[in-house]
Amino acid sequence: MKVLVVNAGSSSLKYQLFDTETSDMLAKGICERIGLDGCIEHRLGEDGEKHKKDIPMPNHSVATEIVVKYLTDPVLGCIKDMSEIEAVGHRIVHGGPYFFESALITDEVIEKLRLCVDFAPLHTPAHLMGIEGCIAVMPDTPQCVVFDTAFHQTMPNYAYTYPIPYEMTTEAHIRRYGAHGTSHRFVSAEMAKILEANRGIKKEDSKIITCHIGNGSSITAVKGGKCIDTSMGFTPLEGVEMGTRCGSIDPAIVTYVMKREGFTPDEMSEWMNKKCGFLGVSGISSDSRDIEAAILKGDKRAWLTAHILAYQVKKYIGAYTAAMNGLDAIVFTAGMGEHNPELRERACTGMEYFGIEIDKAINAKTHHQPNIVKLSTDASKVDVYVLPTNEELVIANDTEEIVNNLKK
Repeated sequence: MKVLVVNAGSSSLKYQLFDTETSDMLAKGICERIGLDGCIEHRLGEDGEKHKKDIPMPNHSVATEIVVKYLTDPVLGCIKDMSEIEAVGHRIVHGGPYFFESALITDEVIEKLRLCVDFAPLHTPAHLMGIEGCIAVMPDTPQCVVFDTAFHQTMPNYAYTYPIPYEMTTEAHIRRYGAHGTSHRFVSAEMAKILEANRGIKKEDSKIITCHIGNGSSITAVKGGKCIDTSMGFTPLEGVEMGTRCGSIDPAIVTYVMKREGFTPDEMSEWMNKKCGFLGVSGISSDSRDIEAAILKGDKRAWLTAHILAYQVKKYIGAYTAAMNGLDAIVFTAGMGEHNPELRERACTGMEYFGIEIDKAINAKTHHQPNIVKLSTDASKVDVYVLPTNEELVIANDTEEIVNNLKK
């Protein structure tokens, strides 16, 4: 089945076309500056030549029309006509308390999605625009939604419940939801296959910690193939230090800073989400590449920035090992997880008590490549891997399954 995977932002629309029979990505691209002057960047497969063109895109419907035009282009495309797109899968950041698994888009689903706006105000309205744009262009094509929060719905209540008045949990739906679930789901499943093939550990017995580290970062404990805890919480602000997000801090800091700086609630949220993390500590950049370059020049604040994150990752590994009563594997994925060997070495050094040992030479040369790489030594009791994530393939496969079930 050919499935178009869409990830819509407020002024962008990322897309990938998959053949789910082979798991091949046939084409990918992004429409940017939607609502302004508009631009598309398109290419065939992973290694195809990029084609970029400025095209007016007043809304997401027009952007979708342009995507279909490129996919069906005799030279730049990979399908003959739009009818070859058998389904569309949409990435959704937050399902709130309403969605616990992927779903076929219906009027009822769209209405429930509107109720999720408060849980992800920067993302959900954009997702809705993307859905509406695709429906307008492909009204007869089945469309599905796949939620980043869904994988984390298996957490026990003592892991997702905050110690606040219980009515706020039941009535205001304040709880740990997590994020990056589609990524954690993919890499943990792939790691489980490796454990069974190499060590005879079955998926239902496996204990894996997945570290999705990028501009936004989250760490998840996966026991028996199911999430039992994750670092992000009610919003993606909780957890470890990130590019511009502070991660978990003493809640009293919030009221203290608001009084000191005279911030409104919205200004305080902006400060925690956009002014902290790598950017706030280093004063240089939110990009880890800039931080690592500054460390080589002797910048002490850059050194501190990088070591805060590594220390926090190490603490989560220790905590989740305790929560699962053991550990079989650690997976590093996403932008920094896959491409920053310094982070991985810092996080895994000094973990002898847990039997964690990585090959520093292999780790140092593992970056900017698409392969699964084992970093741990043969003496290590815990396997450590770099495993490139593929959230879009998960979305395509879920969409295919839902659509095929319609035919039964």
